[in-house]
Parts: sequence; C-alpha cells; structure tokens
Amino acid sequence: MKLYIIRHGETEWNVKRRFQGRSDIPLNEEGRRLARITSEALIDVPFTKIYTSPLKRAYETAMIIKGERDIPIFEEPRIIEIGFGEYEGLCCGKDHYNIPDPAFMNFFDRPEAYRPPKGAEEIAQLKERTADFLQEIVHNKDMENDTVLVSTHGAALRGLLSYINNVETKDFWKGGVHKNCAVTIVEVNDGQMVMIEEGKTYY
Repeated sequence: MKLYIIRHGETEWNVKRRFQGRSDIPLNEEGRRLARITSEALIDVPFTKIYTSPLKRAYETAMIIKGERDIPIFEEPRIIEIGFGEYEGLCCGKDHYNIPDPAFMNFFDRPEAYRPPKGAEEIAQLKERTADFLQEIVHNKDMENDTVLVSTHGAALRGLLSYINNVETKDFWKGGVHKNCAVTIVEVNDGQMVMIEEGKTYY
C-alpha cells in the first residue's frame, strides 16, 4: 500500500490566522488554485481509494485531486480537524490576537501541557482517533495493493504522523504545520509504515 496524505488547500481563515477546527470553512480561490496544481502533479498516481475529512475544505481538495477519474471517495470522521470549541474563529496572528487564555499557545509551544478550552478536543483524543483510522487501513489485507489519498487538516495530519513516526505528545509539532496542499507519501508493507517523503509542495 502507498498513502498520499494531503493537507487541504488555503481558506480565508488560514489567511487571517483564525482557528478553524470543526468550523466548515470552504477553500478560497487560492486554495482551489493550489489544489489544481497539485492535482496535475499527481495525475499519474493510480489512486484506488480516497478518504477525506467531511469538512468542505478537505473534501473539495480531495475532489479537485480526483478530477474526472473514477475513484471511490469516503468521508472519514476520524481524520476531521481537532476541535477548538469556544475558541474557533479566534485569531492567533500577532496583529489581531484575541485568545483570552494566556496558556492557550501551549497548543503549539508545549503540547504536552495544553488544556483545551470549553467544548474543544484534547490532543490525546486526536492522536487516538487518527491512529485508529491508520491501524484499520494499513492492516486491511484487502487494501495491501491500494494507493490511497487521505485529505485532512494541519493538526489531524500531525496526529497521523505522530502515529507513523511514534512520537510523544511533547514532539507533536516537530516538523511544523504542513503548507496547504503539501503531500506526504508513506509506504506500507505488512502493516509497517515507512515515510518516503514529507510535506512536498508542487507549487
């Protein structure tokens, strides 16, 4: 099996550095342009299945990559973005920073100490559900010859990589947030995952 894991294209909230989480924000025109460029770069990849977060920005990215090809596409809630609860829509950009909890930036700076706001998800929960998704597909004997596209989000993608690379929560962000439409390629043999390329952009 080969996995191509992609972060969705750009949205207006990405530009404004607003926390999206579960907010269903669509791609902007630049995001669609980046997805089209990436689609052209991956046109010869023989995808057999596509799994996507149900959120519009990931689903639309997946559909643009798919193009006119006849590839089954499955909405997968386990690869949805981490939820930020009552802080969704708030800004972490230095010019318009408006997050009331001074410890919130532990999310990036000290993830092992992060305490989610009301209605939000813990990093441990994100890691558990993304790992569960990966375990299910990589140990599926019927999929061992598949080439799979996984369309997801910044933090959810790091959850997947945490499992692949077996990293602790304190190193959750090691390697940083992937750029929009960056692609990571993983080779799977007998359930063992090996990183071939991480965070490649085609634009």
